[in-house]
Amino acid sequence: MNVQIKDPETYRDKIATVDEQGKRIWIHPKKPGGPLTRAREIVAFFLLLFLFSAPFVRINHLPLLQFDILNRKFIIFGLIFWPQDFYLFVLATISLVVFIILFTVALGRLWCGWACPQTIFMEMVFRKIEYWIEGDARRQIALAKAPWTAQKLFKKSFKHSLFFAVSFLIGNTFLAYIIGSDALFRIITDPLSEHLAGFSAMILFSTVFYGVFAFFREQVCTMVCPYGRLQGVLLDQNSIVVAYDFIRGEPRGRFRKQEDRSALGDCVECHQCVEVCPTGIDIRNGTQLECINCTACIDACNKVMKKLGWPKGLIRYASYMGIREGKKLRFSPRIAGYTVILSLLLIVTAYFLFSRADIETTVLRTPGLLFQETDDQYISNLYNIKIINKTQSEIPIEIKLKAPEGRIKMIGGNLHVPGNQLVETSFFIELPENNIKLTYIPVYLEIFSGDHLLEEIRTSFIGPETKK
Repeated sequence: MNVQIKDPETYRDKIATVDEQGKRIWIHPKKPGGPLTRAREIVAFFLLLFLFSAPFVRINHLPLLQFDILNRKFIIFGLIFWPQDFYLFVLATISLVVFIILFTVALGRLWCGWACPQTIFMEMVFRKIEYWIEGDARRQIALAKAPWTAQKLFKKSFKHSLFFAVSFLIGNTFLAYIIGSDALFRIITDPLSEHLAGFSAMILFSTVFYGVFAFFREQVCTMVCPYGRLQGVLLDQNSIVVAYDFIRGEPRGRFRKQEDRSALGDCVECHQCVEVCPTGIDIRNGTQLECINCTACIDACNKVMKKLGWPKGLIRYASYMGIREGKKLRFSPRIAGYTVILSLLLIVTAYFLFSRADIETTVLRTPGLLFQETDDQYISNLYNIKIINKTQSEIPIEIKLKAPEGRIKMIGGNLHVPGNQLVETSFFIELPENNIKLTYIPVYLEIFSGDHLLEEIRTSFIGPETKK
């Protein structure tokens, strides 16, 4: 009888990608396969399709997604959000953080295994290229140890050429999310000298992505990503994670035909779960920082169980308490609290989103200029006005002086604001000199489009010092 007993806590003393001397251990995971892997491939296909198409798909002549940081303008599903809508982003960000907390408390790192861009690109794109060119794990290891020959040079060069080509495609797409697809096409088609900054950004993004997916790889999940660090705080014993059934599997022992396994568990020490792990961990040690819940170990273990004619699920989605005591996920007070907070945040965000004004106006007295006296006994102040049109249609704008009595003179004539545009101009407010009793006078403006009052704005008027 071959029973292996280990200290269950020794795995906490090191990480799988670094040896005792602190040197990098290169991970060569075995190619996974099975129902969950196929399901993840389908999900990854649609997520990649959305990722690469979103900057180029148009809704009302606007991209589906664009995060124009340079011009402080975000476009989300055809709606433009300006700096004046920053409060919506604050609410949305807080809602997202609470959602991540709630999601992790209940379902662990499901996001990491199924939807994280790092996992999708690494496991569903770059590793598949590697499997296609260099073969499965054993061939990759053999090739890495082999001396440099023409065949090895060709395979390595071909692989890294494809890696950079894919990274270049990702870098261009990433740039399109920032500057827009039209600007990206101009960088591609115009002479290089006209777009040195844009071309440099494209090369920089491509190089960074190439470095991450060709060399840094799983280290992103273990050393950089803050979400992996947070799971130690967010997870509890009732969270659903990819887990090894230690009740059923222990004690471990290699499978031998005709052997009495009454004193052994179902784990046959085949190490298939370890060989397919993209971060190099042993899931049988329990929940670990490096585990991204990719389900490769579930498919690998189920294959072994099927060959032996034993029930599947030795490794499965389960909670610690579910395995130890057979308890199902329960709606705990912790989950209830997060759910209530998230619901309130979503309601508030939705309210502000749907009640967002079509026009947003900012009026400021031109700095550095004092009042002016006109020939017809009026005192004038110059003002700058910024008007953001958040609709798709052009809107004619008229500014009226509500109080005090006076008149407005526009610079440049009538004001028309095109759809989804920001217009800046100037105008004068003129008040009768005889009516000015104070140096500082509050002024109230009304912004009209036709007969429809859009908003009211308060600003200030500076007059001459009054004689005592």
